[in-house]
Amino acid sequence: MSYSRVESSSFASTHNPRSYRRFWGALTSPRAIAPNTFSDRDAYWHGRSRRTVCHDSVMQQQQQSSGWYEEDGKSMEELIEQIRSNNKYASSKSSKKDVGGTVYLVGTGPGDPELLTLKSVRLLSQADVVLYDRLVSKEILNMVNPEAFMVYVGKQQSYHTRSQEEIQELMRMFAAELGQGATVVRLKGGDPYIFGRGGEEIGHLAEQGVEAHSVPGITAAAGIAADLGIPLTHRGLATSVRFMTGHAREGGQSDIDAAMATAFDLYTTLVIYMGLGTLEQTVSTLTQGGLPRDMPAVAVEKGTTPDQRAVWAPLENLHTRVEDAELKSPTLIIIGKVVSLAQGWRALYPCANDASPGTNNE
Repeated sequence: MSYSRVESSSFASTHNPRSYRRFWGALTSPRAIAPNTFSDRDAYWHGRSRRTVCHDSVMQQQQQSSGWYEEDGKSMEELIEQIRSNNKYASSKSSKKDVGGTVYLVGTGPGDPELLTLKSVRLLSQADVVLYDRLVSKEILNMVNPEAFMVYVGKQQSYHTRSQEEIQELMRMFAAELGQGATVVRLKGGDPYIFGRGGEEIGHLAEQGVEAHSVPGITAAAGIAADLGIPLTHRGLATSVRFMTGHAREGGQSDIDAAMATAFDLYTTLVIYMGLGTLEQTVSTLTQGGLPRDMPAVAVEKGTTPDQRAVWAPLENLHTRVEDAELKSPTLIIIGKVVSLAQGWRALYPCANDASPGTNNE
């Protein structure tokens, strides 16, 4: 089976149901999901453990090794030269460099590889170059074309392997070097356009004349909430949902403070990304601003993965419980009445379910 490397705005013009049936058959095989990693895919994903941390039980932190993130330390020029010197990249594409390849920003969702879209998997299987983030799991990287040129560009608090400007320039240079028909994939956790700097990267590439597209992923808010049984909106409890970030760019903390100071609607579910480091301040701002102290809340580390941990607590106690549990990044925070609908909350606070949640501000 082959796929055209030139994307069309018309789905029907470049895809057909028969091809997708064959593609789906290959995709759903255990080898396609995680080749050479798990012998029994169903036993792994359907039997994966769930660990809940609550006020009277702190689970021991378990970190998986991240040895598969390889920091090569090479300059941009060295990476491009490595592409040029490799025969499998210096093929017939070299005669079409005046057009340039196509860049795709691909969202991988919150962590579970089974939440990837079909388009994302197809692009991974045909990628020539992949620039991947820290939050992309090993199981998802196992789906990448084995002949692709892999470049780790991960970031974490206070440490970036490459600057944002360098990442953007690398995408442009790879597309230009490989030429027409090449596929350059920028692999991101979650969704590229939700706190993923996708707009900046697409804008930069457009300014440089590079064809670029964003492929949506299931954002952490949707994926993790669904996994926990939390409806982000619910009649009578939440008429809206608001995505916020707890991590500010340099000099931008005042913007976050201003946004947080308006987040007091009892019928809005708050979802805070990258908010672990500022959780204490967030809880203080919200409770002082009028949000009930007993508002149900949950903080979730590594959601939808086998290492998921969740801390359920009333808002006023959330920061203390999270500190006790020693949650690490990435952690998503959900605050709102709808949290009380989840089985995790009901198991810990059965008495609270008899009253209307999020009503006590004393």
